[in-house]
Amino acid sequence: MNRLETNFLGMVFKNPMVTSSGCFGFGLEYKDYFNPNELGGIVVKGITLEPRDGNYGTRIAETPGGMLNCVGLENPGVEYFENVILKDMRASGITSPIIININGKVIDEYVELAKRVEKMDEVDMIELNISCPNVKDGGMAFGSNPDVAGAVTKAVREVTTKPLIVKLSPNVTDIVKIAKIVEENGADAVSLINTLLGMAIDIKGRKPVLGNTFGGFSGPAVKPVALRMVYQVSQSVKIPVVGMGGISSTEDALEFMMAGATMVSLGTGLFSNPILPVEIKNGLEKFCIENNIDNISEIVGAAHKRG
Repeated sequence: MNRLETNFLGMVFKNPMVTSSGCFGFGLEYKDYFNPNELGGIVVKGITLEPRDGNYGTRIAETPGGMLNCVGLENPGVEYFENVILKDMRASGITSPIIININGKVIDEYVELAKRVEKMDEVDMIELNISCPNVKDGGMAFGSNPDVAGAVTKAVREVTTKPLIVKLSPNVTDIVKIAKIVEENGADAVSLINTLLGMAIDIKGRKPVLGNTFGGFSGPAVKPVALRMVYQVSQSVKIPVVGMGGISSTEDALEFMMAGATMVSLGTGLFSNPILPVEIKNGLEKFCIENNIDNISEIVGAAHKRG
């Protein structure tokens, strides 16, 4: 009996754990620590049409309870991903479902990327990133405007048959409103939260630490905010929720699932503990056994129940 087996968007995942885009590379970088197939699925680093060098200057800064980053979507571009990286991933023995995170400066770029991905048999799902806060054009602008969020979701939905997950930004007034709009426009699931917008200042240099001034704040400190948003959104939409934001233990993963997340995504926690997925997998199995739970899906949304 696999107590962790999870049905998600028409696919069977070995367990409800995936990676957060940007924190796990392309699944090959962590092979010295654990077998990537221990994961339910792999969300790869964000991909754009063209190669990007990312932002200049300092791009990572540690903060109490987390970290700031303004990497700026550095990636080799979709052509290299398709012709080299994707083949390397499968050749290396990775069999877990692959979810590609796509990004664009304008809606047409998202559409063109989705068309390219539609032809990639090795890619199982698309995560539409409308919420990255560390690029100056595109990114957060799409996720913070309800009308634009709906428009880009609809445009991508029309050109792909692959399951579509839309990644939401927490840097909005009403994340529930955004979630409902992308659902209405064809999203099969939503993932949340992306990073919070933050900054750090070098008091000796009297200037921002990050080269881009602002960056995405992630790590354990954001968990209460992320958990609250997952709780709210899961009650308001009919599509599944992928929960993320500061997950660094089995207990954290359980909280997100009880808040309403069907799947949980591991990100910043991997940097300080590269074997975190293995620890959480073992912890979830132990929790199920100790609580006579046949399948982990039984706890999804448990915190919403009153009795």
